Amino acid sequence: MSEQRPWLASYPAGIPAEIDPGQYSSVPAVLEEAIAHYRDRPAFSNMGRTITYGELDALSRDFAAYLLGELKLKKGDRVAIMMPNCLQYPIATFGVLRAGLTVVNTNPMYTARELRHQLVDSGAAAILVMDNFGKTVQDVLPDTEVKQVITTGLGDLLGFPKGPIVNFVLKYVKKMVPDYTIHGAVRFRDTLALGRKHQLPDVAIGPDDIAFLQYTGGTTGVAKGAMLTHRNLVANMQQASAWVGTNVKPGQETIITALPLYHIFALTANGLVFMKFGAKNILITNPRDMPGFVKELKREPFTAITGVNTLFNGLLNTPGFDEIDFSRLHLTLGGGMAVQRAVAERWKQVTGNTLVEAYGLTETSPAACINPMTLPEYNGSIGLPVPSTEACIKDEDGRQLPVGEVGELCIRGPQVMKGYWQRPEDTAEAIDADGWLHTGDMARMDEKGFFYIVDRKKDMILVSGFNVYPNEVEDVIAMMPGVLEVAAIGVPDEKSGEAVKVVIVKKDSALTADQVKAHAREHLTGYKHPRIVEFRKELPKTNVGKILRRELRDDGE
Repeated sequence: MSEQRPWLASYPAGIPAEIDPGQYSSVPAVLEEAIAHYRDRPAFSNMGRTITYGELDALSRDFAAYLLGELKLKKGDRVAIMMPNCLQYPIATFGVLRAGLTVVNTNPMYTARELRHQLVDSGAAAILVMDNFGKTVQDVLPDTEVKQVITTGLGDLLGFPKGPIVNFVLKYVKKMVPDYTIHGAVRFRDTLALGRKHQLPDVAIGPDDIAFLQYTGGTTGVAKGAMLTHRNLVANMQQASAWVGTNVKPGQETIITALPLYHIFALTANGLVFMKFGAKNILITNPRDMPGFVKELKREPFTAITGVNTLFNGLLNTPGFDEIDFSRLHLTLGGGMAVQRAVAERWKQVTGNTLVEAYGLTETSPAACINPMTLPEYNGSIGLPVPSTEACIKDEDGRQLPVGEVGELCIRGPQVMKGYWQRPEDTAEAIDADGWLHTGDMARMDEKGFFYIVDRKKDMILVSGFNVYPNEVEDVIAMMPGVLEVAAIGVPDEKSGEAVKVVIVKKDSALTADQVKAHAREHLTGYKHPRIVEFRKELPKTNVGKILRRELRDDGE
């Protein structure tokens, strides 16, 4: 077997070749074990308020009881959660899962168009939304099947007097909470009180039940829901914890969670894996406020941090970061987008800790490859396949290629999704008959089993770790009457890795770049906005009229 899995010989000591994905029947089963072991330890902390594992148990139980007892939701019903990192997030997520329901993670920055698609596609029965984004929910509600809206303010769980002050400042000083009216909406705190009146029934949750509908763009530009089962998440938790566990001290870890929990990387790596270790998760609500983020990092020494390249780069360029106490930091994990060598080397220089790169996809829950934690320095690789995972490089005809040759990276293992929600054709295209997930990333493997990403097969643009699909951007820009043709491509960007550039052939000669950008702001989330707008007389095309994006990219180099 090791001939086909050369990476096993490169595994650090103490890491098993296989894990047991059947050790826990569900995500709540792992949570219950963590609660039993670490009941009095801090679980999640945000803006100075901390809840213990015992409090997380009681609060998530109350929310689960509300969903089943008051809303009468049935097993498998979908509940959308639309918030930044705050204490309400883990409470709600674990509550939904304990009730045997499915979490639909929703980016709070979605425009009405994007949110409408996700709520309609998932058939969500309820949505929990933070007040800042209530207006967007109000705008799309009539077009959806949502029966109940639950609302909350950022300060609602921060206690008195801090909570009311935070809510007041956000609404009246910073003007970050637009007015909205949703008839019949219930406050999150009230759902907990209502849930307390109900027993939480014993819900049978099986490994094949869907834990999360995790939306990800597709080459068609329409966001698709990856069905991540309890077995997928448990397997990935077991894989990642086996990998990092050799240098983790259970009950003594403090991890910084700055990436949003609605993103699969932070959800699994921080929210689930470190919960298993009884860690304290420090939730950063707005990591874009870099000075505020650095101030938060100075409050107490932390042992682990995950992030994307742009986050690490931002911290390194923020005054005061180099004055932080890094004496306990032993784990820095980078993923979501390529880590740049210059950033990794500077991180090591400033913190004394190696920035270890990992690779994953929404479709793999997400971890597929991780570099050894014993790595002395950045190596430019995405690492080795994690336990119970196979990886290979295939050519266009589906044949496995030998060491060193470039082809499409394919992954097989218990963390690979069940498929795309209600999209059998897309599922069949992504997962072949032998169970290999085709990632769309071009890569090669060296003789030691380390994998290297070379290029992307798809035209996807990666902005700060978020997927941007050119088709979606093009569809939105093409809605403008003054646009004849449009192509969207990714161009290198120092801050975000890549930025969106659109090349337009005008229908109306008076069309300006500012008008295009204003239109994009109205219909697309921030990271999808075109940073650069270029006008041309014509776009390069194939003989059948397909726009050659690659040629546009090459032109720019």
